[in-house]
Amino acid sequence: MTDPAAVERDAAEAASAFSHPAVAPDATAAYGEHPDHVVDFYAPRAEPPGGPVPLVVILHGGAWRAPYDRQHITPLADFLARRGFAVANVEYRRGSSLPHQNADGPVAGRWPETFDDVAAAMDALPGLAAAALPQADLRRVVVTGHSAGGHLALWAAARHVLPHDSPWRLPSPPMLRGVVALAPIADFAVAEELGVCGGASAQLLGGEEYFADRLPYADPAALLPTGIATAVVQGRDDIVVPQQVAEAYVAAAAKAGEMVGLTLLDGVGHFPLIDPAADACAVVSEEIAQLAW
Repeated sequence: MTDPAAVERDAAEAASAFSHPAVAPDATAAYGEHPDHVVDFYAPRAEPPGGPVPLVVILHGGAWRAPYDRQHITPLADFLARRGFAVANVEYRRGSSLPHQNADGPVAGRWPETFDDVAAAMDALPGLAAAALPQADLRRVVVTGHSAGGHLALWAAARHVLPHDSPWRLPSPPMLRGVVALAPIADFAVAEELGVCGGASAQLLGGEEYFADRLPYADPAALLPTGIATAVVQGRDDIVVPQQVAEAYVAAAAKAGEMVGLTLLDGVGHFPLIDPAADACAVVSEEIAQLAW
């Protein structure tokens, strides 16, 4: 049973992270026809000398469930823009807003639509960003994401190692400087063993009956090595996506011959990583900067 004090701390951290008002973007562009096929762009607030700045692509979390959209992570987008980055905040289709049969609440994700959307958004971003953010250096792109968005960030960087029959496979590695995954759901088998987000990983893949067959197309721990510089930032006190999930992914990478950086933050849970008022958010910015500049 989870320690009541840990639950109380997690609730306080979540309340702090969600207390910031949403920050309106400088521009918005569509990458498809669905209402969720949009990207919000934030221009750098403090452009350093020397020309264009790196572009940070954000994929939000929320267990791939409909109630959680990109608005809750706009304070992080603004925070990074104030640190001198150009920022793209991507929306995508999540699960149904209504509980399904035998489910306790909204189901996580849509198969294959969630993956369709992330692939389409990433493919469209160079053109969209060039138009919306002339300050962005498209040769220096870092993808970041929190929780379920951390999974999507790792997956987006691994499309060139997807099975050959995958519709999302790229013929060559994406043009990325790297990935910074924040408390990512990065190993689906371990996440399911731990009951992360109420079995969200299995729901994302369409249910338990599809889990094993679809794992090679969706699980970052199965898509290694990528050859893309990757860093994971994780709170040691995270009870939403425990550090065992990140450690399993890092171990899988090492077994595949790839080194993934893992930064474990003492006294930090799940939500401070996206909370501009928390010290952990500054660590996230530094990790991104190390890959981007």
